Amino acid sequence: MAGIANDWLPVLEPEFKKEYYKQLFYFVKKEYETRQIFPPAEDIFNAFHATPFHKVKVLLLGQDPYHNIGQAHGMSFSVLPGQEIPPSLQNIYKELETDCNCYIPNNGYLKKWADQGVLLLNTVLTVRAHQANSHRQKGWEEFTDAVIRAVNEIDRPVVHLLWGRPAGEKAKILNNQKHLVLTAPHPSPLSAYRGFFGCKHFSKANEFLIKNGLEPIDWQINDIG
Repeated sequence: MAGIANDWLPVLEPEFKKEYYKQLFYFVKKEYETRQIFPPAEDIFNAFHATPFHKVKVLLLGQDPYHNIGQAHGMSFSVLPGQEIPPSLQNIYKELETDCNCYIPNNGYLKKWADQGVLLLNTVLTVRAHQANSHRQKGWEEFTDAVIRAVNEIDRPVVHLLWGRPAGEKAKILNNQKHLVLTAPHPSPLSAYRGFFGCKHFSKANEFLIKNGLEPIDWQINDIG
């Protein structure tokens, strides 16, 4: 696992010394040695590398990484340029189109969001190839709960977008009166029609940021070509 080197390090360093994390580390290390695991080991903490702690304006919480070859690269819902856009992200783009009049881009690379302060976090950071949720309850949830608690303590307005049941359950951690917490069903084809479509989370997030004197997020992912 590539280390965290920016201002997340002092925030998360206490977790690295805890017993659960040691067990998680050895479990994940063995998994990478014996199975096909996503994302690549050096990409596990990409969300933190791309969005330093002091820049976090939006926490966008998913479930676990994409489990097909070449998709996951350490940022929730994002895939690298050249990869087919996964169904969940296609639905995110559909909601953006109706909510913010964004055009649907030709790629699923969300680093533009991360660069603006959107922390693209999953509740679980690794997965076996073609086995969704295969690394659940191995320790990642305790680690990402620590991340969520740290963001909750930020003493300025932050938006939390919690999509899907595992993400929505984290609302109980979030009690900062300066923050906005928005929950919705997961954007996957199985659940998007139960309330993700029409949730207007993107415009609501920007309205909140503007109201609090902060720069809104430019949600438009640009075409690559």
